[in-house]
Amino acid sequence: MDPQASGQKILPRKGETNILITSALPYVNNVPHLGNIIGSVLSADVFARYNKARGNNTLFVCGTDEYGTATETKALEEKVTPQELCSKYHKIHAEVYDWFEIGFDIFGRTPTENHTKISQDMFMRLYDNGYLVEKETEQPYCETHKSFLADRFVEGECPRCGYEDARGDQCDKCGNLLNPFELIKPHCKLDGSAPIKRKTKHMHLLLDKLQPEVEKWSEKASNDGAWSKNGRIITESWLKEGLKDRGITRDLKWGVPVPLEGWDNKVLYVWFEACIGYVSITANYTGGDDWQKWWRDPENVRLYQFLGKDNVPFHTVIFPACQIGTGEKWTQLHHLSTTEYLNYENGKFSKSRGVGVFGNNAKETGIPPDVWRYYLIKNRPETGDTQFEWKYFIGNNNNELLANLGNFVNRIIKLVNSKHYNSVLPDYTKYSDESLEDRKEKINTLLTEYTTELESVHLRAGLEKAMHIAGAGNELIQANKLDNALIASSPDRAAAVIGLAINLIYLCASIFHPYLPATSASILQQLNAPFLTLPDFRNKKWASDDLKPGHQIGKAKYLFSRIDEKKEDEWRAMFGGSQEDRKKKEEEAAKVAAKKAANKAKKSAKKQQKKKDADGTAVKGGVEGTAKQGAQDQTVEKDAVDVVTEGVEQVTIPTS
Repeated sequence: MDPQASGQKILPRKGETNILITSALPYVNNVPHLGNIIGSVLSADVFARYNKARGNNTLFVCGTDEYGTATETKALEEKVTPQELCSKYHKIHAEVYDWFEIGFDIFGRTPTENHTKISQDMFMRLYDNGYLVEKETEQPYCETHKSFLADRFVEGECPRCGYEDARGDQCDKCGNLLNPFELIKPHCKLDGSAPIKRKTKHMHLLLDKLQPEVEKWSEKASNDGAWSKNGRIITESWLKEGLKDRGITRDLKWGVPVPLEGWDNKVLYVWFEACIGYVSITANYTGGDDWQKWWRDPENVRLYQFLGKDNVPFHTVIFPACQIGTGEKWTQLHHLSTTEYLNYENGKFSKSRGVGVFGNNAKETGIPPDVWRYYLIKNRPETGDTQFEWKYFIGNNNNELLANLGNFVNRIIKLVNSKHYNSVLPDYTKYSDESLEDRKEKINTLLTEYTTELESVHLRAGLEKAMHIAGAGNELIQANKLDNALIASSPDRAAAVIGLAINLIYLCASIFHPYLPATSASILQQLNAPFLTLPDFRNKKWASDDLKPGHQIGKAKYLFSRIDEKKEDEWRAMFGGSQEDRKKKEEEAAKVAAKKAANKAKKSAKKQQKKKDADGTAVKGGVEGTAKQGAQDQTVEKDAVDVVTEGVEQVTIPTS
């Protein structure tokens, strides 16, 4: 049985290993690119699938972060309401992650009743405990539509480089951080009128007051949970510099209302309530107050969080400070797994410039999700930035997945499917020798290393060990020269090799499940076997006899297809340059192809017409008939354009 499949709500169980996993809530106003995917959701998915394959009681939580200034700004650009914008992009995110086979137990949203309730409750507990203070500041105010403006809602000329469309928080051209009052000729993004300065009040979180307890907690948690190195460095840097009070409210309409009298038209700042989304989304999953079984039981629940390095302070300083400040018992961060940046072909991913592969683009290549998952995890930026490069993407598929894992599985299952065994596993218990026992010992050593790496959340190293285990299968075949001749001359020895190989394939379905879920499912189908739960191989050896003699397997199928190396240049061109350039190239290519097809169709029609004329079958009806024949030619031309245009959008991959 697939360990992901469960019809019941997952709740902590006393006396068992209870693992709570979160991946950073993706901001909802854009499409995630490959760097976003490997930085949080895919990494968390691998670890969640591993724990479920181990039989650990595991809950994997994520969802879209939807409140804040950026959402209001994007909604203005697209001329929709914030709710409409969030619904649109939540659907896009959900579809992207579903295609990548990210196995969330829930993929929720922040604008919910539970989110408002839990966020406001945390706010009030901090308020009552003396960790919030009211402060007065000056902000831009638009007299035309009578509203305070977030920095992003003010535009004007950059005082440093003269760029005319600089925002009140930053200039996109020179990159300098700004405040809205520095802009030359500032104007409201909504209506173009010049904003004025007006005083407003905001609530500030006294992080400086909470620093001693945060330092004490983070020192212990980072050691006990073995945080990623960059997570430790960033956290220590913040604490060394000294925490300062931070405003946690904003003059916005789209957000969680501030639960105080006289604070109308103010909401909780997104960086304060976003991490509370993990809790509220869990509450939406469990129903009632059962969320507290996950989030208020630090003795029985271990929290693992996956995110990019830019999100570290919110998870290691601000949210823990808020938890501490409430004075209540909370499940707090145990292990922090953070990544550096995945770059694209020696540059950066850029949605605005159309550079790089975004979540919805991956599907367009026709390459299955498991190939993407493999490449991304293998190149996971765990200790430094890594590069996405098409050359190595294709090479990883052809030279590793296809040549190693795919080759091993296909050769053995085909052999058992053959007339020698008729898909029935032979009696492999009649023969044994020292070389086969040594082979098992080597595999057990690799399994111990695989388990150690994954328990330490070293996902990239765990994948490397899994590939070594598959490689041991190919070595087994080669060392014993398993072929028809061996079956004929030494049937018992051949059966012993096949028995070990088939059970190794069965094992591979489980150890690759966290990384390649569709591949794992295909192997199980071909073996006609249920999912094999992974034991702790640090304490238990692999028995190598889970599938017994006489077991009937299914039919062999290819796990992977070869990718033509010519695709490298095609995809590099497709995913480089601006979106407009891409579209223009595609349209031009379609027109050229359509024109060729149309000319070919015309020539074919003329040949047919000449043949008819030669046979005395002239077109009937004089001018009228000729007109009809011309219309017929135009129909052919139109069909050719349609067919070729559709064809340009297809990507085919030869199957090996």
